[in-house]
Amino acid sequence: MSDPTSEHPGPEAGKSANATSSDAAAGKSNAAADTAANAAASTVETVDAVDAIVPVVKVRPRRRLPSFVWAVPVIAALIGIWLVVQSVTSQGPVITITFKSAEGLEAGKTKLRYKDVDVGHVKAIALSPDRKRVLITAQLIKSAADILATDTRFFIVKPRISGGSVSGLSTLLSGNYISVDVGTSTETTNEFTGLEEPPLVNRDSPGREFVLHGAQTGSVNYGSPIFFRHINAGHVTKFQLDRDGKGVTIRVFIDAPYDQYVTEDTRFWHASGVDMQLDANGLRVTTESLTSLIEGGLAFQEHDDALPGGKPAFEGSVFPLFEDREHAMRAPDTKVRSFLMYFPESLRGLSKGAPVDLRGIVIGEVKSLNVEFAENGRLPRFPVEISLYPDRLKARVRTGTRLPDDDTEAKERSLLDHLITRGLRGQLRSGNLLTGQLYIALDFFPDAPQAKMDWRTDYPVLPTVGGGLAEIQETVGRIAKKIDKLPFDKISGELVQALSKLNTTLASTEKLVHRLDVEVTPELTSTLKEARNTLNSANALLAEDAPLQQDMRESLKQVAKSARAVANLADMLERHPDALVFGKQKVKP
Repeated sequence: MSDPTSEHPGPEAGKSANATSSDAAAGKSNAAADTAANAAASTVETVDAVDAIVPVVKVRPRRRLPSFVWAVPVIAALIGIWLVVQSVTSQGPVITITFKSAEGLEAGKTKLRYKDVDVGHVKAIALSPDRKRVLITAQLIKSAADILATDTRFFIVKPRISGGSVSGLSTLLSGNYISVDVGTSTETTNEFTGLEEPPLVNRDSPGREFVLHGAQTGSVNYGSPIFFRHINAGHVTKFQLDRDGKGVTIRVFIDAPYDQYVTEDTRFWHASGVDMQLDANGLRVTTESLTSLIEGGLAFQEHDDALPGGKPAFEGSVFPLFEDREHAMRAPDTKVRSFLMYFPESLRGLSKGAPVDLRGIVIGEVKSLNVEFAENGRLPRFPVEISLYPDRLKARVRTGTRLPDDDTEAKERSLLDHLITRGLRGQLRSGNLLTGQLYIALDFFPDAPQAKMDWRTDYPVLPTVGGGLAEIQETVGRIAKKIDKLPFDKISGELVQALSKLNTTLASTEKLVHRLDVEVTPELTSTLKEARNTLNSANALLAEDAPLQQDMRESLKQVAKSARAVANLADMLERHPDALVFGKQKVKP
């Protein structure tokens, strides 16, 4: 219970509070303290009274758990952290590839592929500091970290049309991508220079690479085909000019299994264009294929005289490149003998490289045409330097015959001296009447003046005779002179008389023909009509239903019966000769 005096202060407290301000404040604080004390005492008394009436029950406070709603974001956060860690740990190295152009490439979309398997993607594309190239930053997967050899090649795959082949058509829908050709080097790097053209041969392609040396590339280009017996067996992978500028080096790749046919005796030659040959069998036109005709190509084959079972050549072997099949299949010229020849006629039509043959067999060629001026005022001479290859003649020796004993130079000279005494001479002959090209023919002329070789000089001189073309020209000149001496005026007068007589004869012949047409032809026509009537009458008599035919049939039947009766009589008389005297005996019953 509250104290009524504390709740309602008397008039004395109010009067004292109004006396001074300090006294008033102190009085208010004391009054508040008294009021609080009275209230607390009153509450305690009330609680004590209630406790005395109601029994006290003690309750333990419950532990409150967090709500399940908070578990969802916690789990999501854990999954996100795990994905971030997984992404960071699964990423491979970052590499930089430079190209001349980024055509068809997009950052975040373009893939890097090895054997059509994604091994990374393009992260960023930027220009190089000099703005001449494009820098491609690519992120690889972790499992592709071992493909970063220093000789690994990167190239852009996109639709391409080259010669007779089409590639990269799949990128029309999927877009361009960067392909990887893994190298074999043990050293690694993160910076690469991409190829502008895709390599025709990957490093793991079956086959072997070889090197060719030739005078020129001809129609050969990057990717040109290589044929083996008209079968596409490889491609040209690279070509470049030699350092001295006097030739070219071509690298070729021969696919398996055709690479096993490349041996030490294999010959390579240009197979571009059309090969035309005109010989005794007619005109022959050959080409490797339509592809080689359009974009060029090479071909290879073993030499015709190569021994069977040759070992395959090692990879990287070097071979000469010939200009055509004919030169490629020639036997190698191991021996070369140089000579000079002086011809009395003009050398027009004779050129460097013209053949020198012996009875149709080419055993040499012309090396040069020169001029020699004499000091004593004589006319200049025109020496022709030739090279002879004795091995070409030996290669054609028939099996079983004896080879000439000329293994040494001295024996070769002795043999050539003997042939010259028998009339061996050189002569200019026409190789083509249309072009006027000449060649040198070695042949035997028994009536030629005697000659002898001088072996003391560096270039011995082979004796020659006048060319056949010069003789023909001289003969034609002599004929022209004889024709010029003919009396054409007299011959023309006699020719006029002969033509007049011929005209008279033709007039008489015409009159005779007219008489035959007027007099003989009508008589001949009537005679033919009578003959036709006679033939018709004969046909009528000989018809099957004619009376004459029927009478003849009856007569023939009677004759046949009579013949049978006579035959029976003769038979009876033969059996019974006495029947002529006693008659025919009667048969007893």
